Formats: sequence, structure tokens, C-alpha cells
Amino acid sequence: MSPKALTLSPFIAGFWRLASWQQTAQQTLGLIEHYLELGVTSMDHADIYGEYQCETLFGKALNLAPSLREQMQIVTKCGIKPAFASTPARYVNHYDASYEHIIHSAENSLKALNIDCIDLLLIHRPDPLMNADEVARAFEQLYQTGKVKHFGVSNFSPSQFELLQSRLDQPLVTNQLEISPMQLASLNDGSLDQCQQYRCSPMAWSCLGGGDIFSGNSDKLVRLRHTLNEIATQHGIKDISQVIYAWVRALPCQPKPIIGSGQLDRISAAVASQQLQLDRQQWFSILQAANGHSVA
Repeated sequence: MSPKALTLSPFIAGFWRLASWQQTAQQTLGLIEHYLELGVTSMDHADIYGEYQCETLFGKALNLAPSLREQMQIVTKCGIKPAFASTPARYVNHYDASYEHIIHSAENSLKALNIDCIDLLLIHRPDPLMNADEVARAFEQLYQTGKVKHFGVSNFSPSQFELLQSRLDQPLVTNQLEISPMQLASLNDGSLDQCQQYRCSPMAWSCLGGGDIFSGNSDKLVRLRHTLNEIATQHGIKDISQVIYAWVRALPCQPKPIIGSGQLDRISAAVASQQLQLDRQQWFSILQAANGHSVA
């Protein structure tokens, strides 16, 4: 059986803060509908988000309008096991990419999300104890049983990506990476080069640096904010987040930014940034502000 190609939307809806928004199921459904109306059809989750509550909250909202499931791609992640003060057996934060944990996590996510199949399952963080053959066996079982259609990774280095890919019959379809002017590591460590090599668009998390760009007072953030405001003015806009999204999306590996907001206006502004095109000098001006020096 050969998997059909997976198409994710240009922007991804991020639900890692869903529990903190304290929405009713109906309000969350309205948020989902707003995303879909804007063409944002890919929904990003992880089992641990909201102390294991966010998938359940999303599932309850989706249960109010089950037909919407056919309009979206549901992404979730597994592999992080936080310590629990109430559970002595979980006394230290750790990773677990074992066969047993991947199968268990995927089945729990299916129940929480109230769906029959996950479109894309990611290993959340690289596990130093990861046995690539075990992961491949778990992926193959989940695929053959129809529980997961596609697989990928998150925060993997190029060598970690290559190791896992070497054990799989089907391609890893993404590497979810932190990409922003505030965090340039993936531009320099080969991760984005690899994505371009395999025509594997990364999902970009924390493009806005957790909001620090709007209020941080470090020299770097002040420089960046000044440059971003200058470029926003040149394009006749006021929202520097749109400039940041345009900067990320200009990368040739075609990153898909994850929007982590529950505010409808911020979501709309992020998606509207698709209309913004930076020229090469504007792009490098932002890079220069981030680095604190010219590339020359």
C-alpha cells in the first residue's frame, strides 16, 4: 500500500495554548471554523499540550460538527513524558520514542481527538535512546492498521532525520522546527537545507519568539523591532508580525508557520501576510538586525 501525498495548508493552526484560553466547546468550534474559512486546514497538536488536555478540548469541539473533520489535516506529536509530582513513577522529565510508547500515545490521541485516523504523527523531540528500528516498527503498525497516514519529526537535527528515514519505507513528510529572526539555528545547522533537498516543507514554530519581539528590551530585540517597523512602514502596514511571517515564508524550503493565537484578528492578520513579499535587501536587513552585523 502506497501512501497518498499529504498536503498541509500554508499556515498551520496551533493549539498548544488551547487549555489556557478557557473556551467553551462552542467557542473552540468557532475558532476552528474561522481557521477553515481562511484556508488554514492543518491543525497542530501534541499529546502533552495543556497537561494532556488540549487534544480532548479540541475533540469535544469537533464533536459538535463532525463533518468538519473531512476539511482538515490533524497533526499531533508524541515522545515527551513530563514528571508528575503526583505520580512517583514519573519523577524526571524524559523522552520516550520506544515502540510501546508511540503506539500507546497514538491510540490515546485518537481517543482524545475523537477521530479514527491521525493525518500526521510526529516524534516531538529527538530521544538519545531512540532505536530507529523500533520507531519504524511502530510507524509501520500504525500505518498498516489505518490509525496514522503520515509520519514526521520535530526538532530533529539533519543526522537524526537521516537515521530515522533510513529505516522507513515511506518518507518523513516534515520536520517541525523553531524558525524566526530571533532563532536562526535552523538556517545554519543544515536543517533547512535538508528540507529543501527532500522537498519536505518544515512546520515553523514560535515564529514570533513567544511574543518577545513586541516588548523585549534586549539590544537584539530593539534592533529587530526597529528594522521590522521600518519595513512594515515601507509596505504600508502596522503589524510587524506580518513582516516576520513573510520573512519566514520567503525561505526556499517553504516553511509553514504555526499560528499559536486564539484571537481571531491576530489569526486573520497572520494569514493576510501571504500577500506580503519582501525583496532580498529587506530580508537581509532583518537578518542583519538579528545577527547584529552585516553578512559582508
